[in-house]
Amino acid sequence: MRVTIRIIRNEHGDYTGLCTSLPGCLSRGRTPEEAKEKLDEAIRGYIAAVGNFVPERLVHEELGV
Repeated sequence: MRVTIRIIRNEHGDYTGLCTSLPGCLSRGRTPEEAKEKLDEAIRGYIAAVGNFVPERLVHEELGV
């Protein structure tokens, strides 16, 4: 499954991960990598909740800041 994500530094100094393909799906982490890992979990949970489907593999397409 292909999704579009964006990792940005927030006002608190950590990072926010946004999945622009899924409205309201986001995460936070101390590093960009942690934010991305947590975002993967959030994406899987989002899809499982709305579609009763958990993708086996996610492919990220990152947007520039």
